[in-house]
Amino acid sequence: MWIFNYLIILCLIVHVFTSDIETLDINEEESFLKSPKYLSNDELGLFFEDQTKKFPTLAKVHNVGTSVNNNTIWALEISKNVGNRSIGVPMFKYVANMHGDETLGRQLLIYLSQYLLENYNVLERITTLVDSVDIFLMPSLNPDGFASSMEGHCDSLNDYVGRSNANGVDLNRDFPDQFKDKTYNEAMFLTRQPETLAIMAWIVNNPFVLSGNIHGGALVASYPYDDSNSGRDCCEESISPDDSIFKDLAATYADHHPIMHKGDGCDNEKFTNGITNGAKWYEVRGGMQDFNYVHSNCFEITFELSCCKYPNSSTLPLEWHNNKLSLISFIESIHLGVKGQVLDENLEGINHAEVIVEGNNKTIYTTERGEYWRLLHPGVYKIYARALGYTQSAPSTITVTKDKTELLNFHLTVSPPSKGN
Repeated sequence: MWIFNYLIILCLIVHVFTSDIETLDINEEESFLKSPKYLSNDELGLFFEDQTKKFPTLAKVHNVGTSVNNNTIWALEISKNVGNRSIGVPMFKYVANMHGDETLGRQLLIYLSQYLLENYNVLERITTLVDSVDIFLMPSLNPDGFASSMEGHCDSLNDYVGRSNANGVDLNRDFPDQFKDKTYNEAMFLTRQPETLAIMAWIVNNPFVLSGNIHGGALVASYPYDDSNSGRDCCEESISPDDSIFKDLAATYADHHPIMHKGDGCDNEKFTNGITNGAKWYEVRGGMQDFNYVHSNCFEITFELSCCKYPNSSTLPLEWHNNKLSLISFIESIHLGVKGQVLDENLEGINHAEVIVEGNNKTIYTTERGEYWRLLHPGVYKIYARALGYTQSAPSTITVTKDKTELLNFHLTVSPPSKGN
């Protein structure tokens, strides 16, 4: 009888454990979790090169810039048509380790690259994802800081060595302050750190739609704005025009994380459902999250993934399982809302056309091929397009659901010449 009772208890334990660590498929490939370790920046570059050789049609390595100490800032592109994005396919990015001593995201993105590539044409969900999104993974924006950090240290070292770059600058305070630098111009790029300059150029020169900025030292998904006009250090929301969809996006990550969604942060912090407005938590002036939203089409969420900033490498497999579904589900969120093209009378795309949602003052601009993507919370919207030299379109009413992207194209005609006096 005791054997029967033991088996029942064992089954319950296994059920509880496996319900917290979800899997995508029993056939998934995760052999990369053996012998976990953190890769140095040189090892990271070699690893990405190996990935491109192993998966030449799916992976491409990018040199985004260099650090103060001349270390390369690497990014890996993963896509069905790598290096040749198809019209209508959105661009996504994850950026980690901008604070060099916050290391978990760095290794998770390496694991994510392996998982996506090795499970392509193995798992239907992963194949669909890679076929429909151009994914960019940047494991470290601050390779110099990482090299100065120490594994196992849960807090920053003295004088924030490792957290900052080699010049002692906190990169997440080095972007333009949206309440001081409201207009995009060349002056915004002056006096910035090389790492900041590299990623600012990357952001504004590519039509990224959605982004995750991965940190450590807390456990929460934080959404814009980080900065506020009041100048208070904390505890006051700074609400963006897209507050509803930002909450949806943050919740997508938190809800798929076995711990984050419970709202129990670190050091007795409490976050409802594991998400927070950035400025309500604490104000960040000159942060990357707000720069993405204010100065590009990209919507970015900040993910704090561990109470310990530099956890021991032995914990990496567990942390991968804690974050895997969140990382993948968040990328899939790029398909929320509306997408399409703004076309002229010859069905050619119009570059830098404006796509505007009535009642929302965040303007989305088209690519040189006339493409646009507009992330939106489920609801009914009126959307129109306009461009210099063209007649503004009539508003189109469209219903957005959480299940798919709505397609909405605009056709603009050349404005008639103005009458002379």
